[in-house]
Amino acid sequence: AMLDPDRGLSLTIARVVQRLQGSSLHSQLERQARVSLHKPEIKLESLKEDIKDFLKTSGWEKKLQNAVYSELNVFPSPCHPAAPPEHIKEPLAYMRKAQGSWEKRILKSLNSMCTELNIPLAQKRPANEQKELLNKWNEMGTDEPDLSLFRPVYAPKDFLEVLMNLRNPNYENGEQPSFRNHLGLIQVPLKVKDIPELKEDFSELGLNIGQLGIDDSAQVPPEFFENEHVRVGQKVLAEQDSAAAQQYVRQGCPTALRADLWALILNISNQPEDILYYEQLKSNVIQHNLLVDSLIYKDVKLTASNDDYYFVFEDYLYQVLLCFSRDTSVLEHFTYSSATPPKSYIQGKLGMEEYAVFYPPNVNYNSFILSVAPLCFLYHEPSKLYQIFREMYVRFFFRLHSISSHPSGIVSLCLLFETLLQTHLPQLFYHLREIGAQPLRISFKWMVRAFSGYLATDQLLLLWDRILGYNSLEILAVLAAAVFAFRAVNLMEVTSLAAAEAVLADLSTLKVMPLLQIFLFATVT
Repeated sequence: AMLDPDRGLSLTIARVVQRLQGSSLHSQLERQARVSLHKPEIKLESLKEDIKDFLKTSGWEKKLQNAVYSELNVFPSPCHPAAPPEHIKEPLAYMRKAQGSWEKRILKSLNSMCTELNIPLAQKRPANEQKELLNKWNEMGTDEPDLSLFRPVYAPKDFLEVLMNLRNPNYENGEQPSFRNHLGLIQVPLKVKDIPELKEDFSELGLNIGQLGIDDSAQVPPEFFENEHVRVGQKVLAEQDSAAAQQYVRQGCPTALRADLWALILNISNQPEDILYYEQLKSNVIQHNLLVDSLIYKDVKLTASNDDYYFVFEDYLYQVLLCFSRDTSVLEHFTYSSATPPKSYIQGKLGMEEYAVFYPPNVNYNSFILSVAPLCFLYHEPSKLYQIFREMYVRFFFRLHSISSHPSGIVSLCLLFETLLQTHLPQLFYHLREIGAQPLRISFKWMVRAFSGYLATDQLLLLWDRILGYNSLEILAVLAAAVFAFRAVNLMEVTSLAAAEAVLADLSTLKVMPLLQIFLFATVT
């Protein structure tokens, strides 16, 4: 149900106020206001205005603005007051149902692993083990436990199968009139954007606009643009305004400023209480052993040690992921995600609520590792690295692992990718379909991992700049289609899925920005 704009605005304001009321920012503002009472420039007769002016000049107003902006970016626009809470999670019943059964399947797989290996989901570590873990916290990578019996809970292709089987029950036998000619693997009628709409959304990527990541733009000499862009970036940082930073990174981040700009957009300042929170998570890891610890361990070993870029960060990856698996604040995002956190109980305490542990929200750690690893290039202080990853997860990455109708959700991205190819490269699309190489079978893993592990790191960071800048993951689907367009000549020659995969096996030499520009702005529509 649609809301009239005024009603929507007042609901939004009420929600933001409610969310900020218990925050540490709220108590800091109160403290600052009290401190200001002793200042000579604060007069009793104009008390309210004077305090407001003080908060403005001392930079606290900006902090409040950024917190509000952050809330607006993360949480969906308010539903009708009469809408049931599950509608906030996901408006389409069949999507909620599919997500529910996918979660059951994952939990079943975890539980059967526990039974087979005779290991509880969660148990307290003995004191000597706690001490040992604490001592080697910064070099967990040196351990070589035998994890051969642990298996991944699911692979991307299992998830793709689930998405391919989604159907809207309101349309019997695929009778959606406009959708009947969609020949891809995704068979649900969601609205996705066409190229003219994408051009409008991503207008800052246009051919006549300076970009970081484009070496030979005819319009603007790159070194001139870069120097000017760095200067503007420093100004944006000095202003400490999240909204301005978000707009700025649409044209890419200078390498030296990226860590600070991303932190500003995500409103992460690494306050003492954040560091304390991270330490609490760490002590939880040290005290309790979860089954997923072994899964994380195994995945990090497999992923990081086989990757020339990421293996140096192996210890960081353990720290971040083990803490993430204990972080209950991540559960907040389940109010606006189609997912529901699985619950388990400490061994021997089944059904006793005080012994319930919410099981990690997602067990596809392999994709997690790939979403933490690039951040290790930017942040070297564990608690800050951790907060940035957590914020990236609750804003963006969770959408790649849950079934929903959201425009940045994985189902919409798959559909957008297929629609772009079928519309703009019909010959290629039909050819690949005929030989049994449905394009989505190849591009799905790129999108689910936000291209991490596929692109060269500098290119990946330029792509993620734009995810943050546009507060959307749609660019992943556009890039996936652009890669197919770029390799179209070779792909027209292949005669099997294996051969098509071989043509697209190595993306490490691709330049992201020229590919996106050409596909969006030079494709004839």
